[in-house]
Amino acid sequence: MEIFNESIIQKEKFRNAANKLLNHSFVVKKKEDSRNDYLFILQNKAYFEEYFDLLGYELKINENSEVIGLQNYNGTGRLRLKKIESVILLILRLLYIEKRNELGLHDDVIILIESIHEKYGMLKIDSKPNIDKTSLKETFRLFKKYNLIWPIDSDVTKPEARIKIYPSILFAVSNENINDIYERVKDKLDHYLNGGENGYDEEVDED
Repeated sequence: MEIFNESIIQKEKFRNAANKLLNHSFVVKKKEDSRNDYLFILQNKAYFEEYFDLLGYELKINENSEVIGLQNYNGTGRLRLKKIESVILLILRLLYIEKRNELGLHDDVIILIESIHEKYGMLKIDSKPNIDKTSLKETFRLFKKYNLIWPIDSDVTKPEARIKIYPSILFAVSNENINDIYERVKDKLDHYLNGGENGYDEEVDED
């Protein structure tokens, strides 16, 4: 590719941006340390498309949400989430949409941890009425890795702690898949409400 015949700086920028996509799935303009990568990928879209096509990936760009991601042509590279992680993902997606409707187009979406607990509490899961601190920390650590959220406060177990939700939360799972996941999670929750107690940590495929 022609870009590799350019300066060392251009090569390094390409390498850094490509590695961020491969390691974190998404590059988000709203994330401070990704903004330049986002702009660089847009400016060199054809080169990145050619490069990732060789690796079996499609470059997915949503300029309205200012998110760039990767999708494997063969449907591989999927992350397996526990049920609790899937439920938190759905809650975060719902909170993002609700908050986004209240804000301006370029405002950051920031929510309190207590909002997550409130949404979870509405599910009324007798066998697991609350999200434990360990599950919360591990889930946020995972979602932070994939550029879905950013914990503003260090202790995410406190109700008043703040989480920034990135627009990539909308693309972590396609609408079709997230509806399917929602139905499967709902079925499992109905099972709990009817007296079932086991299987909460059963895994579910996610994109």
